[in-house]
Amino acid sequence: MERNSHESGRHPTHDVGGFDTVGSIATNVDDGFTMAAVGDLLYARPVTNGHYPGLDDVLRTFCEADVTFGNLETNILDVMSKGCPQAEYGGAYCISDPELGADLKAMGFNMVSRANNHTLDWGVEGMRETTRALDNHRIIHAGAGETLAQAGAARFLETPRGRVAMLSFASTFGPMARACDPAGEAPGRPGLNPLRLTRSIIVPPEMLETLRKVREMLPGDKPALKDPSRVVLGGVTYEPGKKAGYSFAANSRDVANILRNVRQGKQVSDFCIATNHGHEPGEWSQEPADYEQSFARSLIDAGADTYIVHGPHVLRGIEIYKGRPIFYSLGNFFCQDLRTPIGADMYEEYGKDPRVDTDAEVTVDEVAKGYPTAEGLIGPQSGVEFYESVVTISRFEDNHLAELRLYPIELRRTMRFANRGVPRLAPAPQGVAILERLQSLSAPFGTQVEIENGVGLIRLQPAST
Repeated sequence: MERNSHESGRHPTHDVGGFDTVGSIATNVDDGFTMAAVGDLLYARPVTNGHYPGLDDVLRTFCEADVTFGNLETNILDVMSKGCPQAEYGGAYCISDPELGADLKAMGFNMVSRANNHTLDWGVEGMRETTRALDNHRIIHAGAGETLAQAGAARFLETPRGRVAMLSFASTFGPMARACDPAGEAPGRPGLNPLRLTRSIIVPPEMLETLRKVREMLPGDKPALKDPSRVVLGGVTYEPGKKAGYSFAANSRDVANILRNVRQGKQVSDFCIATNHGHEPGEWSQEPADYEQSFARSLIDAGADTYIVHGPHVLRGIEIYKGRPIFYSLGNFFCQDLRTPIGADMYEEYGKDPRVDTDAEVTVDEVAKGYPTAEGLIGPQSGVEFYESVVTISRFEDNHLAELRLYPIELRRTMRFANRGVPRLAPAPQGVAILERLQSLSAPFGTQVEIENGVGLIRLQPAST
C-alpha cells in the first residue's frame, strides 16, 4: 500500500488560475470551516423524541459543523400508499417511517448521499418518495435521480463559510439500479450513479493452469482472451498472483463521468465532497479494495476536498492526501436492525412464513445465526465491529485540513431490537480500543492518530503562505 501524505505537513496555497500549487483545484473556504461526517444511516425509526440516553452527547459534536454528512441507506416512504418491495433488492428491504426527514433535520444533518445497494429496494416510487421527504426538509442529497445526469450531478449547500458541493456514487448495487441517460427516442432510466467494478480472483499460477485445463475440457465456445495469462471460467475471471485474493478494476467510462462531475461541482463551489458506497472487497475486510487508493487520489486531484466511503459497515483507515482527508470507511452511525415491513421474497429466502413468523424473526435469520445475548439474538452483521465507529470532525484553516477529531461511538449492541443501533459515546475503555484499532488501520497510509482524553486527533501543520 502506498504511503502518503503529510510527511512535510505544509502545502502552499496560492491560487494559480483556480488551482493550488500542489496540483488540485483549490479549496476556498473561510478559516474554521468544519465538516462532520459519519458512515451509514441504517435508520428505520425517528429517535430525537425517543428514550436514547447519550444520543444528545453525540449530536452535540455536530454543533459547530458547517456541513453534517451521512449516507442514507434506507427509503423514506409510507408503504401503504407508495412503492412496493422489489424482486431484486439490496439484501434486505430497507424502509423508514415518513417522519425521518424531520428527524434527520432535527439531528443536524444537512447533506446525505443516496447511491447505495438499497436505493431501489422499494422501486422507483420509493426512490422518488425519499427525494420528496428530503426536499421537504431542505436536506441536500445526491446520487439518485431520473437520469444518469441527474443522479451523477453535484448538489449544493450554502454555508456562511463557503458553498459546498456533494456528489454520490456506488460501487455496490443491484444490476437493475443503474440510472441511464436518454438516447434518441428512448427515455432515460431512473436510478443511481454507478461505479461499476470488474472483479478478478487471484490464484497461485499452478492453480490457474488447473483452471485453464478445466475450461478446455468443457463444451462450448472458448473465445480467445486478449491477455493469455487470464482464465475465464463460468463467467469468473482468474488471474495469477502470489497470494489468493480479489482484484478490482473500475469501469473507465464511469470513472470519467465521476471525475468530470467532481471538476464541474468544484468549479461552482468552494468545497467538494465525493462519496462512495462500496462493500468491496467484502464486509469481512478492514482494508479497502486494491483499486481504491489510486482512485481516491484521482478524485482529490480532480478537485474533491474529501473522499468518504461507507458500505463495509466497519471502520477502515484514514489517509491525508495533499492536505485533504480520505476516509476508507466510516462504519455505521445507525444500525437499527429491525426492518418492517419486509417483502414476501425475504420470508421465502429465509424459510419463513408471513402467516406464522414475524418480521423480527426473519431479520434474526438474515444474520448469521448463533449470537445469543441476554436479550435475544443480535441482528444483521452481528460482530462487535459493526456496532463501533467514530464521528469525524474535520476543521480547515488556510484551505487545508488543520485538525481531524475522532469521537468513538458504540451502537448499543447488546440491547433489545427496540433500542439497539442508536449511537452514544463509547465508554472510556471501549472508546480507546476503537481509536487504537483506527490507529492501526491508518498507519499503512502514513497517518498518525493521537489519543487525548478519549478523543482521536490527527493534526496537520498549518499551510505555508
